[in-house]
Amino acid sequence: MPDPAELVRGACAGDRRAVARLISLVETGGPAADAASAALYPATGRAYTVGITGAPGAGKSTLTDRVVAGLRAEGVEVGVLAVDPTSPFSGGAILGDRVRMQDHFTDPGVFIRSMATRGHLGGLALATPQAIRVLDAAGKPWVLVETVGVGQVEVEVAAATDTTLVVLNPGWGDAVQANKAGLMEIADVFVINKADRAGADDTERDVHQMLELGGHRDWDPPVLRTVATTGEGVEAAWAAVVAHRAFLEAGDGLRARRHARLRDEVRAIALARLGARVDERCRTPEFDAVMLRVDAREVDPYAAAALVMAD
Repeated sequence: MPDPAELVRGACAGDRRAVARLISLVETGGPAADAASAALYPATGRAYTVGITGAPGAGKSTLTDRVVAGLRAEGVEVGVLAVDPTSPFSGGAILGDRVRMQDHFTDPGVFIRSMATRGHLGGLALATPQAIRVLDAAGKPWVLVETVGVGQVEVEVAAATDTTLVVLNPGWGDAVQANKAGLMEIADVFVINKADRAGADDTERDVHQMLELGGHRDWDPPVLRTVATTGEGVEAAWAAVVAHRAFLEAGDGLRARRHARLRDEVRAIALARLGARVDERCRTPEFDAVMLRVDAREVDPYAAAALVMAD
C-alpha cells in the first residue's frame, strides 16, 4: 500500500505517476484514501472546473479534444477526467475517451484520466470530486470533466463543476423532453455540435424558447454552434465558458456554487457511511432475530427498521 502522504507530496510536485496512483487510491476508498484526502485538501481550491455533458454521440469527446488543443496552444496546462461507462465484465472504464484524445498523451501539460461510473446512475463516479482535487493540487488551472451521457440524470454534473456546458445535436428531440431531462436548468452554456447538419436552426430555436419559458436568470446561457470535427465554433464556445467564469468571479456566484457543492459532497459522504453501517447491521444475528419477528407479524417493517437503527 503506497504511503498517502508521500503520494500527495509527489502529486503536488507534479509527479504524473504520483497523480495517477493518488487518483486510483481515492477511487478505491478506505482509510488510506481518507488519509490522502486530509493531506490533499489544504493544497486545493485553485483550479476552475468545467463540466461537459450531453447525450451519447453528441461529440463531447471531440469537443473536449479541441478545447484541450486550444488551451495548450496558449501554454495553459489542463486536466481531463472522462467518466466512462463501467464495463459489465471488469468493472473498469471502457476508455473510449482516451482513444479519442490520444494525441495529447505525450504532452506533459495534459493529464487525462478515465474513471468508471461503477454503476452510479448520475454518470459521475463518487470519487470524482476527489479526483478533481488531485489534479487541482497537481497545478492544473483548468480541469475538464466529461460525463457519460445518461439522459435524465445528467444533472449531477452541475453539482460537481463550476461551469456546465451542455452539448446538443440537431434533431435532438423535442424541447419538452429536454426540459424534462433537466438540461435547461443545469446548462451555463449550450453548444449545438454537428451544426453543419440539417435541423440546427430548429434546435437553436427550441433551446431559446425553453429558456424563455424558464423565467429570469442572473446569467443568460448563450447558445452556440460548433462543428467539433473541423474546429469550427470551438473558440467561441470556449470564450463563452471564460465569460461565465468572469461573471461568477465578479460577484459572489463562484463562492456560493462551491460552498453548495461542498455541502452536497459532505452530505453524500455521510449518507454513504451511514449506509455502510446499516449494511453491517443487516448482516448480524440481531438482524436475523428482528426479521423472524417481522415474518411472525409481531412487528411491521418500519418498526423493524427502527430497531435495526437503534443504538
